[in-house]
Amino acid sequence: MQREPHVLGTYGRAPIDIVRGEGSYLFDADGRRYIDFCAGIATCCLGHAYPGLVATISEQAGRLMHCSNLYGIPQQEELAQLIVRDVVGLDGQVFFCNSGAEANDGIIKVARRFGHRRPAADGSPRYEVITFLKGFHGRTLGSMSATGQTKIQVEFDPLLVGFKYVEYNNTGALREAVNERTCGILLEAVQGEGGVNPATPEFMRAVAEICREKDLLFMLDEVQCGFARCGRMMGWQAICPELRPDLISCAKGLGGGFPMGCFWVSRRAMDEKGTPLCSIMDPGSHGSTFGGTPLACAASLTVVHELVEQNLAERAERLGREIKETVTSWNIPCVNTVRGLGLLRGVALNPDVMKTPEGTTPAAHLNNLCRENGLLACPAGPNTLRLIPALNIPDDVLAEGLTRLQTALQESLA
Repeated sequence: MQREPHVLGTYGRAPIDIVRGEGSYLFDADGRRYIDFCAGIATCCLGHAYPGLVATISEQAGRLMHCSNLYGIPQQEELAQLIVRDVVGLDGQVFFCNSGAEANDGIIKVARRFGHRRPAADGSPRYEVITFLKGFHGRTLGSMSATGQTKIQVEFDPLLVGFKYVEYNNTGALREAVNERTCGILLEAVQGEGGVNPATPEFMRAVAEICREKDLLFMLDEVQCGFARCGRMMGWQAICPELRPDLISCAKGLGGGFPMGCFWVSRRAMDEKGTPLCSIMDPGSHGSTFGGTPLACAASLTVVHELVEQNLAERAERLGREIKETVTSWNIPCVNTVRGLGLLRGVALNPDVMKTPEGTTPAAHLNNLCRENGLLACPAGPNTLRLIPALNIPDDVLAEGLTRLQTALQESLA
């Protein structure tokens, strides 16, 4: 029998109910305490019940939660300026929404309008966006269509047309995929859901170069790898900081656990007149009832200020390096390698030496063993366990969590 008979069964939930959080700990309904290496799937970047964020949300809720984007919202301009200046580091404009899927839908719309303004040689609109196998961009119809994973598309066809999937980190395949209909290339600097696969510097530079050569938009999905997660404020900056993207989608860590998303549009000149790309979205072209509410922006302002002022990107880089070195040093046979950047890490598994129960995957089985040992993590594909703790996780809590991971790995051996 379903544990929650009135909740749509779209998640394979763990057999525990989480009722409270404190820092990098979560507590279930039975009072058991877990070390959290999942952080709301990379959203709770400051941990749980962070005092400054709690105070901000409480104070703003008592003043004004929502009023509609029909009016000016001062917190939006303040937050947009902070993102442009201290996160992206490049001039542009920001649209606020509620999630990463919405942000990706937004930049896809920008790319399609760009393809109308910059049509093919025969005058027909360009509409095709190239994305990558094992990528993940969301579960709305648009973002799902952009995702190169057939498993999430089953029985939801016909999908939105205009996407072509190419092997990640394969420059030759990418060049072959570009045609007269292509208007942009969309990728994650680190594929999170797809197995924690970072782009190589050579590949990312090639994407930018192809975009310049072919007059395409260089589109980055920073939903999971952005906001200090990968050792820089944006994931791409940890790989090729010299690059200049045209569109960036963001969410997750932007709100510290509060629902918040956005996309950034550059001031790249679209034509010989110098018309900026960000001017392409005019009144009526896009919208969101709850996007950028005073409450959401106040929460996000607190989060981003903390990320910057505490230099949590640098801390993420240091702790991520410690995770990789520690796990590798155990020499446990089921660990092939540790991938990723900063505090977005994937423990790649060797299924051949694991005693995985029938009907599950090695990553899911290891995840269950971690939970039984008081550690919460999450799979990233069938053979990778993802470790994405809060960016301010105390060193001793991180160390204890790794000890519990070591125990679970040893228990998984055949």
